[in-house]
Amino acid sequence: MGLREVLTSRQRVRLALAHQETDRIPIAMVCAGINPPAYRALEAHLGRERGLTVREYLDPLIDIVQVGPRYIGPPLAPGEDIWGVRRAAVSYGEGSYDEIAHYPLAEARDAADLATHRWPSTAWFDYAVLPERIAAAQAQGERCIMVTNGNIFESSWYMRGFERMFEDLALHPDLAQGILERVTAFYIDHFRRMLEAARGEVDLVFTADDIGGQNGLLMSLPMWERCLKPCHARLNQVIHELGAKVIYHSDGAVMEAAPGLIEMGIDVLQALQFDARGMDPVALKKDFGDRLCFEGGVSVQKTLPYGSPEDVRREVEERVAILGQGGGYILGPSHAIQAGTPPENILALFDTAARYYPF
Repeated sequence: MGLREVLTSRQRVRLALAHQETDRIPIAMVCAGINPPAYRALEAHLGRERGLTVREYLDPLIDIVQVGPRYIGPPLAPGEDIWGVRRAAVSYGEGSYDEIAHYPLAEARDAADLATHRWPSTAWFDYAVLPERIAAAQAQGERCIMVTNGNIFESSWYMRGFERMFEDLALHPDLAQGILERVTAFYIDHFRRMLEAARGEVDLVFTADDIGGQNGLLMSLPMWERCLKPCHARLNQVIHELGAKVIYHSDGAVMEAAPGLIEMGIDVLQALQFDARGMDPVALKKDFGDRLCFEGGVSVQKTLPYGSPEDVRREVEERVAILGQGGGYILGPSHAIQAGTPPENILALFDTAARYYPF
């Protein structure tokens, strides 16, 4: 196959994950998206300038699509998820974010309290629909298929509360581990059933846990290695046994944890928030690029909202040249593209990624 032969999205992503260069850099919106005010501005701009909708523009470029099972479980209250967490819209002016309004395990004190909680079950999902949904996703061309969403620590603290969960890890480890164990067991079964139903058509499993803040890890590295790393290692082992690769999301400054993330079995590090302290694309590729692939990396904190189109083009080209050397990189925004981001900058991101090939 010639290097410049046009590939399908699935071929393109698979080659990148095998650390091989491709016809163009793979492009994705993993744990991303375009917030509604920015989406509306982009829709208007594209219609005026190119006669396209956002979907018509992006669909041919995005190489990874997400599918999932059908929920058939007990009715959920408005804003409620399967864990019993309830969210409510909080306005930021032009739009709103859904923020947690009810932590169902906030008052839990011991194992008996955990036993009375309504924990989700894989019986709440119809996994038999996955082949049909995958076929629909592939109808316009072969895509890389991803299933989600193994966020073990986040699912746990969403139920317990952020501060309480950290207190539990330090002062009430039995309670913390009781929550983490139940969440881990659910995700292991959930992903096993999805991957078995998909019959080899799923390439990526999205897992997550924000363990980094702007200036460093949210907890000590020893605490992370003791409390969270083993949970993800168990989950990742099952995912690998069933033939898929693990794409793991964390915002923030996570360079310190990179060796441990590799040890726990991730294949792709996602988000790549290079505005956080110590996050260096050159060092990341040099030190870990032989064992890790990468996804994301274009700043939604600075360059996309506040830079010029030329700044965005330059950043995309730098990310591809550094992280894409020898394969192993899927380009995308580091997180959701925020309200107020100029549509010209969003187009600069995707236009540049679609045509720039430095190798």
